[in-house]
Amino acid sequence: MTSETHPRNVIGYCPRCGSKDFKTTNEGQSFNCEECRFDYYINNSAAVACLIFNEKGELLLTRRAINPAKGMLDLPGGFVNQMERAEDAVIREIREELGVNITKSEYLVSFPNEYVYSGFSVFTVDLAFICTVDNIAELVPDDDVSAVEFKFPEKIQKEELCSESMFKIIKYYINIRK
Repeated sequence: MTSETHPRNVIGYCPRCGSKDFKTTNEGQSFNCEECRFDYYINNSAAVACLIFNEKGELLLTRRAINPAKGMLDLPGGFVNQMERAEDAVIREIREELGVNITKSEYLVSFPNEYVYSGFSVFTVDLAFICTVDNIAELVPDDDVSAVEFKFPEKIQKEELCSESMFKIIKYYINIRK
């Protein structure tokens, strides 16, 4: 974990009353305000990652157009919106990022991740789905994607990827295929 961006080192005031008596509790898993008694838990945010393959069996990877990890390879996907099902986030994110429609998705696995944005650690659980799209030849990078690339999963190097969780998802997929 990135200690300088961890919420316990970034949040200094109670978001409800503004008190400085906003202290971490439960071994740094939550905050408690001694003034207004507000409790805040550092919970995971949900995110989706999609494994989409071409007819050769190569995995679709995207190049990140924005920070964090601008220019690094990533699996297409993103955060699940408030009150949105993960399955609906898959459909929305692929349409936003690639301009194509999901015709089939199947849950694969999840891994935890630390996403540092604006100097603040957002802890996520990255939910991976194996997906099929309506027309892979019509992919159009958009939103926070600058380009798309296809690689055989076994050829993808950890150093090319934006996060440890994306690498673990790909490795998990490789291992279950054996």
